[in-house]
Amino acid sequence: MSQPKLKPPQLVLGIGIAFAAITAASGIAAAVFGFHEDTDDAHREVFGNVPDGVKFAFYALTCVLIVYGAWNCAQRTRNWQRGAPDRRATTVANLRRRLGDYRSGVLMRTLLRDRGAGVMHALLYYGFLVLLAVTTTLEINHQLPTGAKFLIGPTYQGFSFVGDLAGVIFMVGAVWAIVRRYVARPYRIRIKSRPEHAVILVVLAVLGATGFVAEAMRIVIDGRPAYEQWSFIGYPLSAVFDGMANIHGAHQALWIAHVGCFMAFLLMLPITMLRHMFTSPLNMYLRDRERPKGAMRMVPDLAEAEDIETIGVSAVPEFTWKQLLDTDACTMCGRCTAVCPAHATGKPLDPREIVLKTGEIMAATGEHGRVSPPIGTDTEITVTADSVFERITHDELWACTTCRACDEHCPVNIEILDKILDMRRYLTLMESEFPSELGGAFRGMENNANPWNLNNGERAAWADGLGVEVVESDDPFSHEYLYWVGCAGSFDDKNRRVSVATAKLLRRAGVDFAILGPGENCTGDSARRAGNEYLFQMLAAQNIEALNAMNVRKIITQCPHCFNTLRNEYPQYGGTWEVIHHAQFLEQLVADGRLDLSDARLDERVVYHDSCYLGRHNDVYLAPRNVIGSLGGVEIVEAPRNGTTGMCCGAGGARMWMEETLGTKVNDERSRELLDTGADRIATACPFCYIMIDDGVKGHGVEDDEVKVADISIHLLDALERADN
Repeated sequence: MSQPKLKPPQLVLGIGIAFAAITAASGIAAAVFGFHEDTDDAHREVFGNVPDGVKFAFYALTCVLIVYGAWNCAQRTRNWQRGAPDRRATTVANLRRRLGDYRSGVLMRTLLRDRGAGVMHALLYYGFLVLLAVTTTLEINHQLPTGAKFLIGPTYQGFSFVGDLAGVIFMVGAVWAIVRRYVARPYRIRIKSRPEHAVILVVLAVLGATGFVAEAMRIVIDGRPAYEQWSFIGYPLSAVFDGMANIHGAHQALWIAHVGCFMAFLLMLPITMLRHMFTSPLNMYLRDRERPKGAMRMVPDLAEAEDIETIGVSAVPEFTWKQLLDTDACTMCGRCTAVCPAHATGKPLDPREIVLKTGEIMAATGEHGRVSPPIGTDTEITVTADSVFERITHDELWACTTCRACDEHCPVNIEILDKILDMRRYLTLMESEFPSELGGAFRGMENNANPWNLNNGERAAWADGLGVEVVESDDPFSHEYLYWVGCAGSFDDKNRRVSVATAKLLRRAGVDFAILGPGENCTGDSARRAGNEYLFQMLAAQNIEALNAMNVRKIITQCPHCFNTLRNEYPQYGGTWEVIHHAQFLEQLVADGRLDLSDARLDERVVYHDSCYLGRHNDVYLAPRNVIGSLGGVEIVEAPRNGTTGMCCGAGGARMWMEETLGTKVNDERSRELLDTGADRIATACPFCYIMIDDGVKGHGVEDDEVKVADISIHLLDALERADN
């Protein structure tokens, strides 16, 4: 019979008990064998001037606190197990990526995106690890017989130097952290500071300071031997205490204070934010997943499934175990808060709060008892059930533009957007709780296959007179590319011009393509991001069936939302094609010489606005810039927020169809930033961005003859047609 596997909580507790047993054995061995240094060479007598009773208390308390910490961590692990399954197994295929993600986090690469915060954390983290290694090495040497001890002579001197260097690094990090939180006080840190932060930082600072002072006093007691000069902090400091009365008693008091700080650290480790020393690396290791980062979590086919009781998330057990682990991995750094466009413009959403509130509910509702919340909460806050809506409001969820900036900038790879979208699914499908404006978009997609709710038979009207072939959806597809125009490109007046420009460029380059016209339906992106999974699946099934029946192989899109859905989400339901965004395709055509730009010029300054669904969802940043930059005379400038830090236009996540009544409009904020670059033209590569930025620019009183807002295809065609004339 196969042996039952250890469950994660049992494994965590077992590891803690094993470490406690090793610590106890170390103390017992030292007491029983009593090995001492027997040399005149450079060395250190461990526990010198420390009474036996204090030694016993040290080992005993350390063992108790290790087991206490392991028990607390096991309780937290039991909380994660409350979640639904999530396939995060390590396989031969993903092992290299997992190790790379783990290494990236442990080496502080993700933290160093913010240089100041990253360096400060690195000083604290690496300084502490080296000090821990120094202490462990000293204890190992302590257990060895006299003839086998290795911390003697030059080895000990080098050991002393490394210890003091690590202490200095650690102290600089601790002081820097205190100054940053309580003097510099950046907004994202200031709004979440709690008394526990002060306690943690004071304990760490005192731990480092008492270590140096205790070392200095020990050196005085040892007679200030010359070899201790390698302790380049402790030795000069020892001069201060040389000749001090009752130096032995003072040393014992400082040693006890130093060890007391270490005990306090062990006590706080599992019950405060310090736990992220363990949970954050684990979370980073588990980053790799089976779906692309632009794809939402898959829901089984709702038309066929019979055993689905609920859709989306309303309670802790409906999250996946990985989503629950996220809440304990959060470092409360607030980088997600700092880059959230909704939060920056006065909306009720703060992505960090979504994570922390979920963690609060999880911590308060475990069947095995409460554990500490991710961070201290106000005493008035009570949690009576495991419903996430005990703490998270609907307004928070609907303010999200799904720009993915929070996920992209989280240094420990917390998946915040998934949580928001899963909760939206529940509100929309289980409670019919969604902004009233979405009702019209839903009806349009359901009745006319587009959120504008216009006659779908008019989808190809923009192509009249262009010579673009319209293919029936029930005929075999004989062209190389299907040009997927999308709803905006078919029905919105601004974006019809994008469709015309793109078609002209494709024909100019000799591309063999056709469109579906009335045979094309909305991909369902807005429906899915608004939580209407049923409507999304209905539209997806129709599109997938039609495209597969036609034997379509290659698709060009001009809408990043269509691009993301066709490329990343339709494969979940059987639709797999080669999908390329028109920015990428135009870049290829220019590079291959099929689109000749040798005479095309734009002697103007151009700023490109990054589309969230092209950029952060699919990592396409350079292609649009390369297309514009391939024109002669053009000067490319960048907005302060660009690339991975680009500012959203405000229309993603179905916000295109909702009114924006709170705070500053996101598109107004972004448009002002783009105008401040002094650009003559603003380039977009997304129909939603085009609409929102153009409206925002005009809202600032700037007309087309002053600053022209348009898709990259329009700017490119302008330059080509000027050259033709």
